[in-house]
Amino acid sequence: MAVDPAFAVPPGWVGGFAQSDPAFAYPDPDLSSLPMLGNMDNIDKLQRQQKVLWPEFSWETVPGDAASRCFQMFAPDISRIGYDDEGRVYSIICPQQGTCSASLGCLNVEVSVTGQRGWVDEPERTLAADMTVAGKIWFTPSAKANPLVKFLWALFADNGLPFPADKARAIQVSTHRREDPSQPVFPVRKGQTELFESPAFALHDHEAWTVGNVEVEIGPIARTGDEVVDGFNQLVMDVFNISSGNLLLPGNLLTWNVWFTEPSLVDQQEWRGHAEKWRKSIEADHGSPEGEGTPPRYFDGTPFTPSAERLERETDALTAYLTEHLEPLSAPRLTRMANLGS
Repeated sequence: MAVDPAFAVPPGWVGGFAQSDPAFAYPDPDLSSLPMLGNMDNIDKLQRQQKVLWPEFSWETVPGDAASRCFQMFAPDISRIGYDDEGRVYSIICPQQGTCSASLGCLNVEVSVTGQRGWVDEPERTLAADMTVAGKIWFTPSAKANPLVKFLWALFADNGLPFPADKARAIQVSTHRREDPSQPVFPVRKGQTELFESPAFALHDHEAWTVGNVEVEIGPIARTGDEVVDGFNQLVMDVFNISSGNLLLPGNLLTWNVWFTEPSLVDQQEWRGHAEKWRKSIEADHGSPEGEGTPPRYFDGTPFTPSAERLERETDALTAYLTEHLEPLSAPRLTRMANLGS
């Protein structure tokens, strides 16, 4: 990997954590002796970081069809890995993206880290980490401009039901290790993924410090126990997957190469502020302050576009949901409106 010779390890590096347990070593690092740490629980221990300026995601838009594989860089400089001078990892910030549906307006999608552990070795330009994450989907404020979304948003409020209007009430998508639904912990390892070849437009070997790779299999959405809410959340996920090319379809494998900038020192206050900014979230409406990602493209650079029958499929899904739930959901609002008119 050709790296700018001007890159250098900043002062203060001590190292040693990667070598503190023989089990941590490549070719197959075993980090199970380390506890999974809450992602925001140890910010006061962060001393160093590497930013992911190029988070390159990939997935099959038709699961099982290699020719359908898409590549998309999510918004840059959201993701980071943070660690101490010895190289122990204490926090990982993951990326976010937005997508828009013809029928439901714009939605945000984020891969939120719920736990992590691992090490970084700056002089060797290597790392090994484990993570647990949850996918999160929620509506942007502009979605209220969509008459149907505005109506449903109000109906949910009338009935005291949670509507995925912000990150705190987001639809949660479970994830797990590839081909192992019982294992929520999955690895982050050095190098590019070996599952497929990446196109030239998704490579950053001449500008990045180093690269790691992550793969996670998508599971089902979390259930609330309320039939109306669960039905709506599933509807949103179905519409999202139609629009995004099955990005978060259960059983699909989401893979990304994370291309890092050179190491730098951590300002803990800035880190907290950065994490808080992304936790409260960018919105698909106004984008990322650090710049936009790229649209999804196939290997040859052809832009991904949803199938011609997308709108028909979305309409069918919406009709099925409204037919089943609209009357009972809207009854209180309709009764109140009738009383006001009498």
